[in-house]
Amino acid sequence: MANVTAEEAQKWLIDEIAQRLGVEPTEVPADQYFDELDLDSTQALIIAGEMESWLGFELGTTALWYHPTIEALAAHIAEECERRTAAA
Repeated sequence: MANVTAEEAQKWLIDEIAQRLGVEPTEVPADQYFDELDLDSTQALIIAGEMESWLGFELGTTALWYHPTIEALAAHIAEECERRTAAA
């Protein structure tokens, strides 16, 4: 499990979402709500699974509910990585 920073997580999320939407990463605003990004549920599930593989741990099922933007989720991921690294 890597210790991922908020910036790294945000870049990863933006790159993945941009790829799924067929747009440039610069066209994916970090402060936009996930439900406004035109991702269908299948794409969102695929991204979530790939993200968990990349991180090396599973995010809680409520992570997107409590952290509904790329920016907020990236910060949560960084905090969770730091917590897990400190506990190891």
